[in-house]
Amino acid sequence: MNASRQFRNMTRAIYRVLRGLTALWLCSLVTLGGAFGQQPSWNWGGPLDPVQATFDITMVYLELEILPEEKAITGSATLSLEYVSDTDQLRFQLIDAYTVDRVEAEGVLLPFSHQSDLIDVRLGELRPGSVTIFYGGKTPIAVRPPWLGGFTWEKDDLGYHWMGLSSQNEGGKLFMPCLDHPKSKPKNGVQMRITVPEVYTVAANGLLKDSFVEHGKATFLWESSYPIMNYNINFTMGKFHREAKTFRSLSGYDIPMVVYVLEENKERAPLLLEVLDQSTRTHERFFGPFPFPKEKIAVVETPYLGMEHQTINAYGNNFQFVRMGEVWYDHLLHHELGHEWFGNKVSIADWSDYWIHEGITSYGDWLFYLQHEGEEAYHAKVADARKRIQNKKPVVSPPNSFSDEAYHSDVYAKGAYIIHSLRFLLGDERFFPLLKRIADQEAFTYENQVGTEELINFLERESGVELGPFLRRYLYEASLPTVKVSRKRKTHYQVSISGIDFSLPVEVKTHRGIERIELNKVPTNILSEVPIEVDPRNWYLLRK
Repeated sequence: MNASRQFRNMTRAIYRVLRGLTALWLCSLVTLGGAFGQQPSWNWGGPLDPVQATFDITMVYLELEILPEEKAITGSATLSLEYVSDTDQLRFQLIDAYTVDRVEAEGVLLPFSHQSDLIDVRLGELRPGSVTIFYGGKTPIAVRPPWLGGFTWEKDDLGYHWMGLSSQNEGGKLFMPCLDHPKSKPKNGVQMRITVPEVYTVAANGLLKDSFVEHGKATFLWESSYPIMNYNINFTMGKFHREAKTFRSLSGYDIPMVVYVLEENKERAPLLLEVLDQSTRTHERFFGPFPFPKEKIAVVETPYLGMEHQTINAYGNNFQFVRMGEVWYDHLLHHELGHEWFGNKVSIADWSDYWIHEGITSYGDWLFYLQHEGEEAYHAKVADARKRIQNKKPVVSPPNSFSDEAYHSDVYAKGAYIIHSLRFLLGDERFFPLLKRIADQEAFTYENQVGTEELINFLERESGVELGPFLRRYLYEASLPTVKVSRKRKTHYQVSISGIDFSLPVEVKTHRGIERIELNKVPTNILSEVPIEVDPRNWYLLRK
């Protein structure tokens, strides 16, 4: 890399740090409100709106033009419908920043209102199979993407526009009319016709069916036939270099594997492709075959850190690859890719169960260490993650939670730690096949969605072990059980675990070595000629 390129990259890194600090300051102002004003705050989920309970959206077709100079979009969304019960009204979410010009169905203009981020459409006697909503306007700007999402508009080092979109915590209403609830997962997927100035490329979900240039504008036709959650629908614009190979999946499919990077970073594309390949192989080992074999495995370089957009994961980690055993590794790429299994294929219908997306995916991050550096590195990674677990809120939020209520740091590390504990409880011979089978259950995958209780029942049934008491204790209660050790005589110890109503097999280190002993709230007598150590390898979250 030449000196000027090094300088530009260093400058960009410094800028991103400063931008992050500025974003945190802005977030503080948002929280304070008052004299400083109030920034828009969006979330989604919660109780399902009664009007929206009367219909499902089965497919989304977006026909949009991206206007980078104006930081705006304009076009239409056609939403295919399936009625659950009779209704003379439809209700969609779309933020008020956009202007809705008209709503059409079967060649008829439908009366509507658009206020408070809601579009109410009056059907009269009509029951259309789809409606088309024409809208446009300046986009919401992401304050701290992806955590406070929206559109991110930047320019690359060559002066070209670069646009990214993130909306996990805000929902699809930031860029399209939708039924903005996690239960809404259009079963027939999404089609997009995206037009941009002709020098740019658009990377999006699924397969590129066509592209063409007319009148100084480039149009890209993307199509995904798999069920997809609203926030996973995505399009990114930039002056991209594309590099690709074929990935042979465990399923037997040959799948296109693609990376889109800025032109200025095209020399990094081959290594990025190698990192993507290694992460996919590792996930396949533990989670099973790649979930979307008829489309692609892909990442696109984005002006924000990252997000799990189905078959087109956002990647903005600035190529910070590290060696892990014999391979290169990028923690952010690996994590977002893991969501293809848990989050995109296995999805939840209530944000209260957020940990199923984030916790199991985070556990997949630890498995990369196990696979490529061994057991000791795996346990070191677990120990490091343990330091960040706060135990202030239950992992599972109350039913009908909104996204901002359910989203907190313990859905990641504590959710992963609970899965780590299951490994010890079940043993590797039962645990690893069971982990893989979660992502292979028809009742949990694609258009079907899973909740915490369904998952607990499945794990108990498939393992033949009564796991419910342990899982419910750790998932629904924030506090941790406490280990109590009392030395009665020189070589006599009594050990109990308070805060549980069940027994746990726990490793105890004595003069004889490490033993597996059943412990509960009733003291257990243990003989040892040296001071004992309970759970020395930290298989459980316990207060000691």
